[in-house]
Amino acid sequence: MPAAAAAAAATGLIEFSARTRFCHPLARSAVYRHADAAERRAAHRTLAEVTDPKTDPDRRAWHRAQAVTGPDEEVATELERAASLARSRGGMAAAAAFLERAAALSLNHASRIGRTLDAAQAHLDSGGTDTAEALLTAIENATMDTPQHARLDLLRGRISFLKSHDGSGPKFMLRAARRLDETDPRRARDYLVDAFEMGLAVGRASGVLDMILATAPATSAEPDVLDGLLVFAAKGPRAAVPLLRKLLDDTGDPLWTRRPALAVILAAELWDPDGHAAIVRRLVQTGRESGSPIVLRLGLAQTAFHAVLDGDIERAMTSIAEEEAIADATRGPAVTYHRLQLAAMRGRRDEALDLMRRPNQLTTSVHWASALLHNGLGDYPAALAAAQRAIAQSDLFLAGLALPELVEAAVRSGEQAAAAAALDALVERTEPTGTAMGMGITAYARGLVTGTEDDYREAIELLDKTSLLPYRGRAHLLYGEWLRREGRRRDCRRHLRIAHELLAGHGIDAFAKRAADELRATGEKARGRSESGHDELTMQELYIAREVATGATSQEIATRLFLSPRTIEAHLRNIFRKLGITSRRQLRDHPSLTSES
Repeated sequence: MPAAAAAAAATGLIEFSARTRFCHPLARSAVYRHADAAERRAAHRTLAEVTDPKTDPDRRAWHRAQAVTGPDEEVATELERAASLARSRGGMAAAAAFLERAAALSLNHASRIGRTLDAAQAHLDSGGTDTAEALLTAIENATMDTPQHARLDLLRGRISFLKSHDGSGPKFMLRAARRLDETDPRRARDYLVDAFEMGLAVGRASGVLDMILATAPATSAEPDVLDGLLVFAAKGPRAAVPLLRKLLDDTGDPLWTRRPALAVILAAELWDPDGHAAIVRRLVQTGRESGSPIVLRLGLAQTAFHAVLDGDIERAMTSIAEEEAIADATRGPAVTYHRLQLAAMRGRRDEALDLMRRPNQLTTSVHWASALLHNGLGDYPAALAAAQRAIAQSDLFLAGLALPELVEAAVRSGEQAAAAAALDALVERTEPTGTAMGMGITAYARGLVTGTEDDYREAIELLDKTSLLPYRGRAHLLYGEWLRREGRRRDCRRHLRIAHELLAGHGIDAFAKRAADELRATGEKARGRSESGHDELTMQELYIAREVATGATSQEIATRLFLSPRTIEAHLRNIFRKLGITSRRQLRDHPSLTSES
């Protein structure tokens, strides 16, 4: 071996110093792949022997695991213990690999089942949905105890929900909860929350929420998340808001750390954009620090969602691009609700309708987005039908946002009774929260129904306290439309100008066109707006372009997007061609990629 090492060093293949370095990044892999199984095991055995178990226990455990030829409970236990350290060094995917290997080496049957479930959980959390499903399939007919059966159902439910977004996922969760009713009621309640959370996403039509209500246990001594959700489903938002607010504000055991998706839903249901934004920032930070694609994708998707509500189209597009790039790199199930919301808010009809037709869409998301889209386009009958389908789900969050769309569409369609009923339902949801967002949107909805000028003025005053630019613009638009119908040309022009400037200046094109059309009807022409200059870029290209414009290297961007630097360079060549530039310096100076654009 010393002679072989000397020969390799002499040819420049390898360099021996404080660290051993190969001349090319692929040389290490080439050597490993060309060695036979016995040679690899011998190499791993040697590396395990010389690795310090105190300073590098995870590396030592991994090398030991690769050195054995069959099941070895001692090595499996060592791997299992080292998984958490592997996670801190290499992310969730590294922990998943440790746990999967530990399961394969297990001699004890119960330990093998438990480690396989742990590995499936880790793969799922790292975005490896297919690998997790394969692990569960391998043990689904094995003998296991009740808690393990329940956990198998739980993981099956998560995978099913991620892949299909239908009622099968929450039904698995419900079955998991029932398995633990008598032996572990506390965990059973947790599983019911999982089922409820998914049931909210797939809608009332799945029947899951009604099944939970029919079988839910009695209220706990100290009201918890399940109690809050059950109160909302059974008694409505007015009764549930105080409890939901208390749960969301609890800093001792923050809900977002335990149930991030539910936390963002509740913040939105409480019409609390600031609380929603704070949770989302923590999710993105946690996802980046922990290396969990699942948490990071949720944080980025919700960042985009919040950015659209704020009218920050650039931030929305950047967040969507990063989320989609991570999904592609990890082969995770596609998420499109953020792109659909963006297309609907901007009035991009063809893009929105294409997204709505894609499989595995969240039902209420599609109906709300359709109502938003068609209100912007002035197709009020279509908006009315879509909004009615959205609120028929009686869901948290999106059904509430669909109510003001229903009010507007119903009024413009001459359906006063439907508008009045929707307004009552909106008041029921927003009044208990007392937020500027909720009360402001309700005020302009009331103005539509009653035709009272003070309601429009109140809406503008309240929404001006928020960052919700599209809704501020819409309040001015609706007030301007009302003023024109009242024959107050000078007053209506002022508010229609404000509406057009707010909406057109931030790419909310369909509603901006409504304002422009109303101005034209008064004899005034709305000012045009300059194009952004990067409409030809894909979401991913836009994200890469903006990162390069801030000075990020290809390696840094590749790490964030789980891609190779070579792939980033290929994207950059396309970006340069589309923008008509030739260098990174030109990209940094490009007007459409500055923070002000």
